[in-house]
Amino acid sequence: MPDTTCHMSISVDGYVAGPHQSREDPLGRRGLEVHAWHIGDPRANEADAVATGWLMRPRGAYVMGRNMFGPVRGAWDEDWRGWWGAEPPYHAPVFVLTHHAHEPIEMEGGTTFHFVTGGFAAAYAQAIEAAGDRGVDIAGGASTARQALQAGVVDELTLDIAPTLLGAGERMFDDVGSFGFEPVEVLHSPLATHIRYRRTPTA
Repeated sequence: MPDTTCHMSISVDGYVAGPHQSREDPLGRRGLEVHAWHIGDPRANEADAVATGWLMRPRGAYVMGRNMFGPVRGAWDEDWRGWWGAEPPYHAPVFVLTHHAHEPIEMEGGTTFHFVTGGFAAAYAQAIEAAGDRGVDIAGGASTARQALQAGVVDELTLDIAPTLLGAGERMFDDVGSFGFEPVEVLHSPLATHIRYRRTPTA
């Protein structure tokens, strides 16, 4: 089976988003600090460019949480179509975890958002089927990545560890248990240490 990947930016105290996420501040207070390495900071270097290539490599399907898809909570009472404009960067089916059913949303460039009410296992199974031999990426956010790690489906995990303390927000590794990965590549810049891990054979 093709690899399932997960690539997350994270603070050194373990947060992938800051507190008080909102429509105006989707990554929470100071959450952009963990993403500076790929959003145009002039201190970014070749290591950041390589890690950006890892992040943006095409995959056959994606799984994400509703919180990553947008700020709408509860019933779908507005025509929200994601944070990314008319052509999202995925160019493949994206399976969004939600408790509220929604018809699929087709976007430009080949992205279609499918809304799955049956939980992570159901969304992942649909993504595997849709991806074929191109593999699945767990796009985030924290809760979805945590569920993927708990389910043991991630083959390759990349962490971009930013040298900042957020102090609060969305944590990724709570209740995961054992880590089960070994580092296979490490790059660094003033903005992040990029560590690519592979699942250990015995994990």
